[in-house]
Amino acid sequence: MTEYAEVARAESERGELVLRVRSQERAADVLELRANGVFVMDTQETTSETELAAAALALVEEPRDVVVGGLGLGFTTQRVLADPRVARVMVVEIEEALVAWMRDGTIPHGPALLADKRVQIVNADIMMAIAEATASYDLVLLDVDNGPGYLVHEHNSGLYEHDFIASTKRIVNPGGALVVWSANPAPELMTVMEKVFGNCSEHRYDVMLQERAEQYLLYLSRRS
Repeated sequence: MTEYAEVARAESERGELVLRVRSQERAADVLELRANGVFVMDTQETTSETELAAAALALVEEPRDVVVGGLGLGFTTQRVLADPRVARVMVVEIEEALVAWMRDGTIPHGPALLADKRVQIVNADIMMAIAEATASYDLVLLDVDNGPGYLVHEHNSGLYEHDFIASTKRIVNPGGALVVWSANPAPELMTVMEKVFGNCSEHRYDVMLQERAEQYLLYLSRRS
């Protein structure tokens, strides 16, 4: 029998975030994150974060400086930091509560993750953070939600449109790349990325999500 216990709750203009523990008879407890009642991620099945991050890193020859759009439960950032080539990671997260839960240990592995000196946490809208960025980066990983067909909040639709993609190109170093997660095929996004960067390729990966086999896609545009 599965039981749930709420750990933390927060409200923002984007809605409600709930962190809860899922207790299972024959397995370890699982920490689960929900946004506006919709399952976002948990600590049991992390391949949709870690494997896709690893795949994105492998697509860039020298990913020294990296932007991760979206903190979530931290597994994308954790995998980026595991790459010895990475020297600096700017993590942009709009939800203040997620950052606070990471800092205070409500998310148990959070303090150790944020203690890494390579990590800079920016509590902001990723669209604004990219538009105002003065530094340049080798890799921008956009793991804010699950792509244009699965938005956590309607505001995120702007992440897949021309203006934001163009802002991202501005901060990507020559030879660097923008990589966007998507749970579904996104031909319109691919068209926009190809128009802005002059190239875009689709890469498919099999992952597990809520104990189901799923196929995720990475859309990659490289700055020449």
